[in-house]
Amino acid sequence: MMQVRILEATMSHSKEDGYVGRVLFEAEGHSKAYEMTLQSKSMKDWSYALNFHLESGKEEEILAVEDRLEEDDELFDRLVDAAKDSLQR
Repeated sequence: MMQVRILEATMSHSKEDGYVGRVLFEAEGHSKAYEMTLQSKSMKDWSYALNFHLESGKEEEILAVEDRLEEDDELFDRLVDAAKDSLQR
């Protein structure tokens, strides 16, 4: 089980783009932090992009996180919820 620590989460909304979020997080044992950007028109179906945060890390590490996000709905939802929570503040 991959342990993830959320560092920062934000979300904004506009008529043109819908909901756009950003979550910075670390995965236990990985050398670099990650940034996931999210976008949804209705807050139901989310598209996302995963990148290293400030600097590139190991390709096998980011691929492991991508695989985990695809397989683990609970982890994906936790990251999305962190961004959504920032919108409601």
